[in-house]
Amino acid sequence: MVEIYIDADGCPVRDETLRVAARHGLKTYMVSDGGIRPGQAPRVELVIVAEGADAADDWIAAHIQSADICVTGDIPLAARCLERGAMALRPNGEPFTENGIGMALANRELMRDLRERGEITGGPRPFGKSDRSRFLSRLETTVRAAKRRE
Repeated sequence: MVEIYIDADGCPVRDETLRVAARHGLKTYMVSDGGIRPGQAPRVELVIVAEGADAADDWIAAHIQSADICVTGDIPLAARCLERGAMALRPNGEPFTENGIGMALANRELMRDLRERGEITGGPRPFGKSDRSRFLSRLETTVRAAKRRE
């Protein structure tokens, strides 16, 4: 059965993900190093990992299976999920794909280098209503595709 994994620390679409998962009756794992308290939904499991830069990512990558879905903004985690045959979505609804993940990783490294040298300051644009709406639509489409794959 399709399961959803949320890289929950800093994820702006946790509630939206839980609503879609509940509508489809999907088990959902909210993976965090603490501070997240989901409601008492029966198919939601809160997974608390040790503090550390990649602890949540490592847990998700070790447990996710083919046809599962990961909600994350973390490009290296998305790459690891794709390697396992799973699907991955950014919180703005943009899917990570096999064809695009290499470029996304390379761009991430380039931007990190430019930030370290002070050539780029600031961060991404603020998360908005259109991002949330696009995410909900894309997650619904992704869940349906995952159910067909299982």
